[in-house]
Amino acid sequence: MTGHTEIEVLRAGALTTVQDQGRPGWAHLGVPRSGALDPAALRLANRLVGNPEQAAGLEITLNGCALRPTRATTVAIIGAEVPVRVGERPGDTGRPLSVPAGAVLRIGPARRGVRSWLAVAGGIDAPPVLGSRSTDTLSGLGPQPLRDGGRLPLGRPLGEPAPVDLTIGTTPPPELHLTVRLGPRDDWFTPTAVDLLLGTSYTVSPVSNRVGARLAGAPLPRAVAGELPSEGIVLGAVQVPADGQPLIFLADHPTTGGYPVIGVVTDVTALAQARPGTTVRFHGPQR
Repeated sequence: MTGHTEIEVLRAGALTTVQDQGRPGWAHLGVPRSGALDPAALRLANRLVGNPEQAAGLEITLNGCALRPTRATTVAIIGAEVPVRVGERPGDTGRPLSVPAGAVLRIGPARRGVRSWLAVAGGIDAPPVLGSRSTDTLSGLGPQPLRDGGRLPLGRPLGEPAPVDLTIGTTPPPELHLTVRLGPRDDWFTPTAVDLLLGTSYTVSPVSNRVGARLAGAPLPRAVAGELPSEGIVLGAVQVPADGQPLIFLADHPTTGGYPVIGVVTDVTALAQARPGTTVRFHGPQR
């Protein structure tokens, strides 16, 4: 691509995607927001390398990746606890790292958590779709997930890396406490179902992804057995399919759904780092 330097993808890992702050405002056309599962983490990584907060970076899942820039650049990695190497030397997460031209940047498997966000000076300059460079894994909008041997164009750096020594990382808790507001279809469930949702624990299923976090635990019994016409779905909606196991919709969720939504989680950010088997407890909002 003329005028661009690039990053070569030596190892793409389990799922590495281009993400920014998403494409809000298109749900009426059936397009979800998408974007980084932890938007604040990507904003911080961008600030560390001198990018605008809305610049596109990479969301790296579980087993890391290996990249090689064709120009000297600065990167920052925020999120899961991962080993980092720049060429033959170790690097830190949570601070700007200088990567010489042609050096291999290796992000290893997550020791804790699931996802990391990588910002590169200048940002990933993939073509925007509806105002965003985010990969939407459900609809296929935006760049395809990274593949071994692929290349990513880089934009021109606009600012200096942030003058910081270290940012403070957070360890994912073994048990997540999520605030949920009941509705709009809690009346489709028995009172027992609401008691189970708010009074028992669930665990994150291995089949969870960027579309939604599937949970396993006590099935939620329905009071209304009929079919529900497809209706709008929002980020954090807790949909209950026919098996009664709740599903929390995340960034790449569909914009409509036909199963009843018993409630909506007010902040799903913590689920970005929730490994399979993580305990989840729901609580009503504080009054």
